[in-house]
Amino acid sequence: MDADKIAIATTCLRSANDGSMSFPAIVGTLIEAGFEGYAVDYRADLQTFYRPDGDSVTLDLPHHEGPVDASFDAGQMAALVRWAQANGPDYSYAAFSEKAKAAGCAGYLVSFPGRRVVYYGRTAEMHVEHFPG
Repeated sequence: MDADKIAIATTCLRSANDGSMSFPAIVGTLIEAGFEGYAVDYRADLQTFYRPDGDSVTLDLPHHEGPVDASFDAGQMAALVRWAQANGPDYSYAAFSEKAKAAGCAGYLVSFPGRRVVYYGRTAEMHVEHFPG
């Protein structure tokens, strides 16, 4: 992957973690740069950004405290997504990630063409969120 695309992915990852860009802004930036989605792996602390031509780049996530719980709680994940969407003063991506891991979320896949995010647990249970209209 060329350096410009890696820089965009790195900026989006950093911006999610420092709160300087919203999820919609990150999605817009990545789509404009030609990405089709990304995957977050909380067990390995990695995030992979994908392009439609098969090219990808994997970057280290900042470590978020706590292990991934063995039991996946889809209801808790839905509540966490609503909390993130509200973007209140108590929201941060680090807190979201820690709470998601405590809810058994091992990772998630974001699909821009599919306009959805699939959150999954260690035994492949899942919760699907569609992008707001």
